Amino acid sequence: MKKIFFFLLLITSSFSNSQSLQLEQIMKGDGFIGNQPDNPHWSIDGSTVYFDWNPKNAIEGSTYYWNEKSNKVQLLEEDKKEFSEINAQSQKEYDVVYYSKRGNLYAYVRKTNEIKKLYTSSDKIYGIERSSNKDVIFYQQNRNLFQLNVKDFAIKQLTNFKNGNESTKSTKIDNYLGKQQEELFQFVRDNKVKEDWYDKKHENSKSDLPKTIYYGSESLEQIQASPNGKFVTFRLSTYPSETQTKVEHFVTADGYTNNEVARTKVSIDNLSKHKMGVFNIEKDTVYYVSFSKLSGIKEYPAYYQEYQELKEKEKEEKAIVMLRLIYNKDGSRSVFEIRSQDNKDRWIVQLNLNTGEITELEHQHDEAWIGGPGIPNYSFWGGNLGFLNDNETIYFQSETTGYSHLYTINLKTKKKTQLTTGNWEVRNATLSQDGKSFYLTTNTNHPGNREFHKLDIASKKMTAILNTDGSHEVVLSPDEKKLAVRYSYKNKPWELYIADNKPNTTLKKITHSTTPEFEAYNWRNPDVITFKATDGANVNARLYKPKEETKNKAAIIFVHGAGYLQNAHNYWSSYHREFMFHNLLSDLGYTVLDIDYRGSDGYGRDVRTGIYRQMGGLDLSDQLDGKKYLVENLGIDANRVGIYGGSYGGFITLMALLTKPNEFKAGAALRSVTDWAHYNQGYTANILNFPETDSIAYKQSSPIYFAENLQDRLLMLHGMVDDNVQFQDVVRLSQRFIELGKKNWDIAIFPVEEHGFVKTYSWVDEYRRILNLFNENLLEKE
Repeated sequence: MKKIFFFLLLITSSFSNSQSLQLEQIMKGDGFIGNQPDNPHWSIDGSTVYFDWNPKNAIEGSTYYWNEKSNKVQLLEEDKKEFSEINAQSQKEYDVVYYSKRGNLYAYVRKTNEIKKLYTSSDKIYGIERSSNKDVIFYQQNRNLFQLNVKDFAIKQLTNFKNGNESTKSTKIDNYLGKQQEELFQFVRDNKVKEDWYDKKHENSKSDLPKTIYYGSESLEQIQASPNGKFVTFRLSTYPSETQTKVEHFVTADGYTNNEVARTKVSIDNLSKHKMGVFNIEKDTVYYVSFSKLSGIKEYPAYYQEYQELKEKEKEEKAIVMLRLIYNKDGSRSVFEIRSQDNKDRWIVQLNLNTGEITELEHQHDEAWIGGPGIPNYSFWGGNLGFLNDNETIYFQSETTGYSHLYTINLKTKKKTQLTTGNWEVRNATLSQDGKSFYLTTNTNHPGNREFHKLDIASKKMTAILNTDGSHEVVLSPDEKKLAVRYSYKNKPWELYIADNKPNTTLKKITHSTTPEFEAYNWRNPDVITFKATDGANVNARLYKPKEETKNKAAIIFVHGAGYLQNAHNYWSSYHREFMFHNLLSDLGYTVLDIDYRGSDGYGRDVRTGIYRQMGGLDLSDQLDGKKYLVENLGIDANRVGIYGGSYGGFITLMALLTKPNEFKAGAALRSVTDWAHYNQGYTANILNFPETDSIAYKQSSPIYFAENLQDRLLMLHGMVDDNVQFQDVVRLSQRFIELGKKNWDIAIFPVEEHGFVKTYSWVDEYRRILNLFNENLLEKE
């Protein structure tokens, strides 16, 4: 047998070549790489770009700026920060911009570049919105909506919401004792006459306040005035009493343990109830919107047919949630989105404010779950929905074709038009100021790119502005002549650039963030490859190859977290520590494959929902097909392949070892889900429905049900104060292993770490253990 000599604890020492990597370096993350610029935004006059940056690796970052006049990046002075924080995105056409800060009302005057404080109150002002009258703004205070005329400073209260219920107008006690008191005592009868007289008098008296709207114990949300100030819409929500989990902290300042209340666990009992109200200001009346005629509102999902008790369940309206209204400029038309809480339906409707009636414009149904770029998700946030400048055409995104594309519907003709098409996604769409075009972020050329195009609405012609490999995060200047661009490539971290807004423009770099230590190493530019899965699907992956002279025929497969996330792309990864670790592994002779398995982002609807009702199905078989690719094409020894990953990647690692024994020699599962019935509501119910209604999906997707199959070497690593995938997950699986008498496993705990580790020493300890695991189990012994 060929002898390959490795020091198993080679982690902290230098390698034989001059470009050595050490765990203590790379696990510092941005402290080693350099802190990259973030949050670029233009000044309100478009002359300056502001951004957050920390080039000196201080305790916290600061605001920096760049403009053409100085042509250099500078630290923003403290007394000028107020100007950098004004957000005028929704007030581009106004000479005066109104906004709230610290609960007070401010105005910014473009002509004089002056900031004025208009109104200060201990009762905070928030929710500033413009009306169709340039001199009138709306704001909220104390859970009510107000109208302010900035010309004469006349303030009008538009709503009169009150908690609790309307009090009973009569003090009459309608029971035996009450009736007895009134029969026996003249005193009681006299008081009753006075109360009736008082109530009648005040019933007929007029109040300057609008009608009182009592909302009981419900949650009052989404208070919103129509632009013309004639109507107010609102949502009343009832949220169930959820059993919260608790996370115990063992390392504390006072020496006593301390528990924090965390999220609840997935359950059909967590569904909330919502209703939408319309307050007609002129008529001083309230009416509530009915959703009973929505298409499919009483249709049960297909998986119900697998359960006898659900097949026989009487039909009832689905739990839904209605999202914020979108108005055209003059307030004459309004639309909004609705999402079913079983995650399978999305509606776009038009609301008649005069009657409270809705007209269904678009209904999308998916037996898996509704999602994708620009589309409302389980967090109750709205999708990309708005009006064109004609005031009668709406635009939105939909996965009707299998990829998220841009559509319009004319509210007069009800004509639906698809503006973009192809086997790629519209990642983001912004309407131009003149309303004739959209600026699109897409992955047209490659799923792993984020390109920037201009789409002409009339001709549907797309013009490339930024079209090279990598990711372009673009912020348009207010006049749309300039671009602030955060750009990165696979082995080049994010930097900030300036460019002219023109076809195939050139980027001008204005920041330099990487450290000399980071730049001293020749970072690999991993290939983004495509291999065929067993079912014929194309699967993308990043491939890190060692030099031929150091290749050891062992391989490691990395599984990214989050499930719906992309990592086999052409830009800088959020898994930057893992990127550097994979370079270190390749220096040691390992081949590393980082797969965008089924369920990953960036590849359209079928990939996104490929894991419906079975996590650990296609997403796991993609890892096995990746291993097959390595063995057949790169000469990897099938008996010397390891697997690791964190969060969802940790879950897949467990499923690999517990459902496909002897496929992977060793696996490291970091902060991993072991039983999906113990994870959160929003994420899990999307994919597996609810444990009470689809127990089959939960059992076939949860590693804890396969614990008896453990044969290969397993290392579990978990932070004890993880409030996302909680420490209880690995505790429960450990108990299963103990009861089953399993011996080939270890667990490493990190007492002060949450889901995302913070401390460098924790990262170093974690990855030292992972490296040792692979060195001990995948390398040929002497």
